[in-house]
Amino acid sequence: MKVIVGKDLLYVNAGQAVENRVLFDNNKVAAINLISSPGSGKTALLEKTAELLKGKLKLGVVVGDLYTTRDAERIERAGMTVVQINTEGVCHLTADMVARALRELLLSQLDLLFIENVGNLVCPVSFDLGENAKVALLSVVEGNDKPAKYPGIFREAVATVISKVDLLPHTDFDLPACLAEIQQINGEQQVFVTSARSGQGLSQWCAWLEQLAAGKAGGNHTADNC
Repeated sequence: MKVIVGKDLLYVNAGQAVENRVLFDNNKVAAINLISSPGSGKTALLEKTAELLKGKLKLGVVVGDLYTTRDAERIERAGMTVVQINTEGVCHLTADMVARALRELLLSQLDLLFIENVGNLVCPVSFDLGENAKVALLSVVEGNDKPAKYPGIFREAVATVISKVDLLPHTDFDLPACLAEIQQINGEQQVFVTSARSGQGLSQWCAWLEQLAAGKAGGNHTADNC
């Protein structure tokens, strides 16, 4: 009997992640692994991103969720191409799950692909999906101690989005302290302070996405819609 341990699983996952990355590269698609706690506002952020980048970039989303297709339905209504993955209790996406989802997408018709990971700041960080960038998302209702408590994702992220800042007056979230901790953990990353409700910070976020897509695709794609 062979016992499969975590290290073996990560080794197998890494092999598929390499294949996914080659697929993204060949199709000149920038892939973002979006990681956050449940309820932090990933879906709302993607809805507003679709609205603001309409006519500029062709966007796709692989939606990871334990159960239901509710997030995927919202994102599809916003105008993005969507493929749903239901993990049925698994707390993270794997490279193999993403590879199967990619078969349902015409990657050559996309500029940017979001992988909306399962709501979790721990497990998804260990699994390379072949993405070009990990992006962390943290809402002000979660508390400003999350970067210190979950440094793994903030260490690996090339950008962090702080969401729901319109709710700051109703919380004890210490924004300067949070920004300082993120800077201490990974001072190289971009940080966007945003609100999907008011629109704060979203233009800067979308401009960064356009730069990311342009760098990957060389500006070869022309979007008719998202």
